Amino acid sequence: MFRLPVLVLLTLVIAFGGGAWSASWMLKATSGFGAIDLGTWSAYPDLQTSKADPFAKAHRAGDGRILLGRAEGLVFTAEADETGAALSGKCAYEISGTTPPARFWTLRIADAADAPLAAEARFPVTLNSWTTLRRIDGAFSIRVNATPEPGNWIRLDASGPVRFILTLIDTPAASSSRMVDLDMPSISLIGCRDA
Repeated sequence: MFRLPVLVLLTLVIAFGGGAWSASWMLKATSGFGAIDLGTWSAYPDLQTSKADPFAKAHRAGDGRILLGRAEGLVFTAEADETGAALSGKCAYEISGTTPPARFWTLRIADAADAPLAAEARFPVTLNSWTTLRRIDGAFSIRVNATPEPGNWIRLDASGPVRFILTLIDTPAASSSRMVDLDMPSISLIGCRDA
């Protein structure tokens, strides 16, 4: 007697609950479609444009952050090193090579939720194109770890996974159709503590 109403109710709960959960998960899991992957670095060049998909627009609205337009710059994110291992706050890395052409760039570290790591005034937590020492060929080498080092160094002392965020400001690469040919810096693991 109650079998049919219970089945209908169960079906509705699964349909609406599953639909709401999957939409919420999708909005939190991605910045949209159309990612460009260059080695370990990835970017969403259409994220701020009219070509952005509905998921990207909803994600942008939910975050409440101002993003760079395609003509203004490009944000690349790395969550793994060159071997494909996830970046950890307990490890030391070397970021080396060159960036695509840009008027200005910044490199910072964020946690898995994209929040900046806690900063202490005496330690650098970000570098930019004006403060980074380079070799004669224009390449650079940045050490990222918990122990201060001479030269280019960013402090990394966290307990969980991290991501490196490279922001290129006023770059011709953002409007280029040959983005896949860009040279990005490599991320090499030096070692890990407590592992």
